[in-house]
Amino acid sequence: MEENKDFLPQNNNYRTLKAFQKAECIYDVTFYFAHRFLKTGDRTVDQMVQAARSGKQNLAEGNIDGITSREMELKLTNVNRASLHELLLDYEDYLRVRGLEQWAYNDPRCIQTRKFCREHLDSAVYREKIKERSDETIANIAITLIHQCDVLIKGLIEWKKKDFLENGGIKEEMFRARKGWRDRNGGWR
Repeated sequence: MEENKDFLPQNNNYRTLKAFQKAECIYDVTFYFAHRFLKTGDRTVDQMVQAARSGKQNLAEGNIDGITSREMELKLTNVNRASLHELLLDYEDYLRVRGLEQWAYNDPRCIQTRKFCREHLDSAVYREKIKERSDETIANIAITLIHQCDVLIKGLIEWKKKDFLENGGIKEEMFRARKGWRDRNGGWR
């Protein structure tokens, strides 16, 4: 049987998505932050870690589910955004209630952090660097990463919407594959 690589291609690799790589950085930073600066038994620890985990895992699951369901891919990618926004609020709350500073967009520290976060997608870099930073700095790094990841995810959603409009979903793909097979093999069987 001839393999049709255009029909349900199995080459989705979520690990190459910049949004996934950034989400992994967010998870690692959050895991460290929550266990280092929040009290053991504080419900916020689990909530922050789970929101960060959901932000990463839903990108992976949506990417793989997208092979057969564009709808599920879009839903899970948007769940990712929602989870990261929940996490963003936790970091903002942490800073606010402790009287710590959330860096303004034009603050030199924020500008430097945005540049660093734009250039580094390897979570190992963050795991090493944050050990030397204060809770205020780490929270601001996480906030920066979340905003950057959100921009990437919105772009991914827009690209997926455009792809759906141009190519359709699984039913259209199945019809095109079946029609192509018939055309190549002399009609209906």
